[in-house]
Amino acid sequence: MTDAPIAARRPTVREHHGHRFEDPYEWLRQKESPEVIAHLEAENAHTEAETAHLAPLRERLFEEIKGRTLETDLSVPVREGGWWYFGRSIAGAEYGEHCRVPVTDADDWTPPSVPEPDGDAVVRLPDEEVLLDENAEAEGHDFFALGSFDVSADGRLLLWAVDTEGDERYTLRIRDLTTGVTLPDVLQDTAGGSFFDPSGRYVFSTTVDEAWRPDTVWRHEVGTAATADVRVFHEPDERYWVGAGLTRSKRYLLIELGSKITSETLLLDASDPTGAFAPVWPREEGVEYDVEHAVIDGEDRLLIVHNRGALDFELVSVPAAHPSAEPEVLVAHREGVRLESVDAFAGQLALDYRREALPRVAVARLDGSPIAFEELETEGALDALWLGGNPEWSQPVLRLSLGGFTTPRTVLDLDVATGERTVLKRQPVLGGYDPADYAEARDWAVAEDGTRVPVSLVWRRDAVGDGPVPTLLYGYGSYEHSIDPGFSIPRLSLLDRGVVFAIAHVRGGGELGRAWYEHGKTLTKVNTFTDFVAVARHLVAIGRTAPEQLVAEGGSAGGLLMGAVANLAPEAFAGILAAVPFVDPLTSILDPTLPLTVIEWDEWGDPLHDAEVYRYMAGYSPYENVRADAVYPRILAVTSLNDTRVLYVEPAKWTARLREVDAPVLLKTEMSAGHGGVSGRYESWRERAFELAWMLEVLGRAD
Repeated sequence: MTDAPIAARRPTVREHHGHRFEDPYEWLRQKESPEVIAHLEAENAHTEAETAHLAPLRERLFEEIKGRTLETDLSVPVREGGWWYFGRSIAGAEYGEHCRVPVTDADDWTPPSVPEPDGDAVVRLPDEEVLLDENAEAEGHDFFALGSFDVSADGRLLLWAVDTEGDERYTLRIRDLTTGVTLPDVLQDTAGGSFFDPSGRYVFSTTVDEAWRPDTVWRHEVGTAATADVRVFHEPDERYWVGAGLTRSKRYLLIELGSKITSETLLLDASDPTGAFAPVWPREEGVEYDVEHAVIDGEDRLLIVHNRGALDFELVSVPAAHPSAEPEVLVAHREGVRLESVDAFAGQLALDYRREALPRVAVARLDGSPIAFEELETEGALDALWLGGNPEWSQPVLRLSLGGFTTPRTVLDLDVATGERTVLKRQPVLGGYDPADYAEARDWAVAEDGTRVPVSLVWRRDAVGDGPVPTLLYGYGSYEHSIDPGFSIPRLSLLDRGVVFAIAHVRGGGELGRAWYEHGKTLTKVNTFTDFVAVARHLVAIGRTAPEQLVAEGGSAGGLLMGAVANLAPEAFAGILAAVPFVDPLTSILDPTLPLTVIEWDEWGDPLHDAEVYRYMAGYSPYENVRADAVYPRILAVTSLNDTRVLYVEPAKWTARLREVDAPVLLKTEMSAGHGGVSGRYESWRERAFELAWMLEVLGRAD
């Protein structure tokens, strides 16, 4: 054992609504302070020393992940314009290549295939062109992330934008693919998602304000200086996030504005990219809607998925020329069936929605008959179905993605006219993976208020006995974000060692519709935490596991969940892994100058101006409710210095506070990464191996 770093106590006082809170560790927020950096590095050294004995296990786990992964591989090509686009990974390379080959037969929608490689050898397709090698872009940088990637409609120009700090501010460049020359155009500090207009003459991008909120849309003319860029739109309301895009038909440019509870879409005919955008529906507090362009019976229509008087949303159609006209309902509201989006093509529509806590897809043909959606079938009971990459307006097939706990991610094409499905690729798992070796199940726990909470589980059949077994319970429960059963190569290393993996689909997520989300936010947020504890206790009560064999895991807002349950029920867990955890929420949400705070008020409430919200958040904030009387489980907190979404200071302060009550806590800070952690696939595998080794030791399976 080594002595843990002890942060100095330098109390600062926070006073709101008659409440006084003395914060001893707020000084750790000074990111540029050498003392703060030294403290984080001391924490890293302590964590490394405390886990050094796990180094052999970490290496074995890394090799297992690497050994099950086809390192030299390519994605299934996606057709757009006159090209098939795909990505390629190469053994030994941290990052991928972006490639394309020309379409040789306009009537053939079968993607080109490549012969099986001989070992790690790279087999190129005929006429293959490497558009961007991320490894070359990342050279000399500790961190690398791609935020924008787009090719002009004529296939001549490429734009790409990179972040080498982890702060999600990207530098955009443009290359002439016919000559290979990079143009002098450089756009600094863009947000992700920049794109060309259909003519290729203009680039549309967004920039962020001081709180890291995308707030402004810009139009850049290719070949001109950035100083000549035109500000197309600015959103002054700090609650709204701004994005821009292009309809699949390339008929309209879009500006999309959204708070947590309200949205608005502005439209512009793409043939006039320098014109003025106009709203489809005026902004209405509490109403959310998304817009897609379709051509139905020869008429330009706008398809709108909205929640005006429809809690779980409905799909309507309006004339593109008169969007304020009386809507035609295409899919009526059904409580508990959450419509998420619609995609329009020349010959079909595809609807994404969620039913019984799983994503589903339905398709309707545009053949002159009344529009009728038919749900597509899946394989396993817990398999999920999504739309894949489908950029081409005229395509007669739909690219789909299927996957589940035991079903590796599968890419397939659906011939819309015939209903025939063609499996194009199933995620390769080397070493003889057999899905029949694994079992999955859906269970239900009962929360304190009687609500039934779904639980999804997977385990290896021959590695799990009848009695209580080691279990990893994962949860998130915020922003209406759903955690779906999905396949994971790293997880196999847990399952094969006799660990059960479970997902608690707690309130605050979107698994069971909008009401499931509404009952786990703002002044009902505590339901998220008590649901998770109820699931943990349910698994113990039915004999699946025991508290000394149960580890909890969550990240970001799921890290808030981890901090909250550590205080609520420390006796229920042997260990807790909190990744980039939002564990000091009240301090952050009180400060409107911090990144994204004002946007978050619709999610958590506004404690700055509302005393009731302040008291409620103060009652569950993990940092402020660390208990001197509790016996905490082992805790591992991981964070990143350059994270702009959940600042490193939150887990740093939380760790220091936990140390005051002798909690067995470790803090690991990536010193050159952002919210998503380290970049590069090998580095991310090593990071996951570190976490898995820690969990296996806590679960008694580190042998």
